[in-house]
Order: sequence, then structure tokens, then C-alpha cells
Amino acid sequence: PMMYVALSYDHRIVDGREAVQFLVRVKELVEDPETLLLEG
Repeated sequence: PMMYVALSYDHRIVDGREAVQFLVRVKELVEDPETLLLEG
């Protein structure tokens, strides 16, 4: 199964690189929910 995730942000406040890093982290946590539970 696939899941599409989109992020909208204000480029005046958030740097694009930081937004991409955030989405990569979300992707990692969705792919490995055990990590999400252990880090909480």
C-alpha cells in the first residue's frame, strides 16, 4: 500500500530544506511505527 503526504508551509518562515527533513522523518516513523512508540 502507498500513502501520499503533502506539506504546505510559508517559505518566508520555513526553509524548504527543513520542511523536507520533517517529511523524511515522518516517512521514517510511518514505515517503522515501533520507533515512534519507543521514542515517545
